[in-house]
Amino acid sequence: MIRQRLSVLVAGLWWGSLGGLGLVVVPLLFRHLPSPAAAGAMAAQLFSAQTWLSAACCVLMLLALNKPDDPQVKELAKGTTGPIVAGLLLALLVEFALAPQIVSARASGGQLRLWHGLGSAMYLLQWGCAGWVLWRLSRSPARY
Repeated sequence: MIRQRLSVLVAGLWWGSLGGLGLVVVPLLFRHLPSPAAAGAMAAQLFSAQTWLSAACCVLMLLALNKPDDPQVKELAKGTTGPIVAGLLLALLVEFALAPQIVSARASGGQLRLWHGLGSAMYLLQWGCAGWVLWRLSRSPARY
């Protein structure tokens, strides 16, 4: 039971932090900082920090749901492990594959719109994975 509750709290942190950063904080940066370059630099640092928060949340949930002798936890893991791993991979891909491309495109005048759009789409998919996991884990235990 404690593993299930911990998983719900961590899933809520994961989903809420992704939404708060992407839907509130970053738009406010671009609205209130003196230049788009300053806002972009700060947003990049915040997205990098979000990657590590996402990774920690995913690892904690995978550990909490790794109890094969408990049928309830095993059933939860069956419906959530895939989206947790997908969200983790999306976060790491954005950080280590796309973020360097965005930085390079910004410096060289390359395809910034393409890389930024791809990164945004992957961030949104990660948010969807986190939302699915939170939705699934927060169901009543009687419904597992």
